[in-house]
Amino acid sequence: MIVVTLGGVTVGLAILVRFVITWWPGTKSLRGNPLPHLSGLLPFLAAWAYGVLTILGIGGLIGWAADTALWASNWLGDVALVAGVGGQTGQVARGAQYLPLTQTGTALVLLLTVAVVTAVKRSRYGRDIKMGAWCGLCLGTSAGIAGMAAVPLAQATNWAGQALYGALA
Repeated sequence: MIVVTLGGVTVGLAILVRFVITWWPGTKSLRGNPLPHLSGLLPFLAAWAYGVLTILGIGGLIGWAADTALWASNWLGDVALVAGVGGQTGQVARGAQYLPLTQTGTALVLLLTVAVVTAVKRSRYGRDIKMGAWCGLCLGTSAGIAGMAAVPLAQATNWAGQALYGALA
C-alpha cells in the first residue's frame, strides 16, 4: 500500500480549495436560498467518500488504480513543495491505523465503482465527481480530520455491505 506524503495531502487540499472557491455562491446567496447551493456539494462529497474507500486497502484493479493515483499525487505534490517553497520530499502524513474493509464492504465498493464510472460519463457533474474522488484518495489516510473520517466511513460501508449481501444471500 502506498502511504500518503505531505505532497499528496497538499494536492488533496489544493483540489478541495479549488472546488470550494469555484462553488462558493456568496454569503448573501447562501443565506437567502441555501438548499440549491448546498446541493451542489453533494456530487463532490459523495465522490470524496468513494475516493476514501478506494484507498483503504482495496485490492485488484481498483486498489492498483487508487495506489497509482496516490503515488502520482505524492510525487506531484512533493515536486511542487520542493520547487515552489523549498520543502522536503517524502514526509509521511499518514494518520493512525485505519479500519480495513470486510469482504462485503469491498463488494459494495465494487458496486460503487460502477456507479461512479457511470455518473462520470452520464452526469453533468462528471468533473466534480472526478475531482472529489481524487481529493478523497489523497486525504483518506492522512493524519487530519479527513483521515479520521475514514474510520466511520469504513464502518458504515462494512455494515451496508453486510446488510445488502445478508439480505440477498
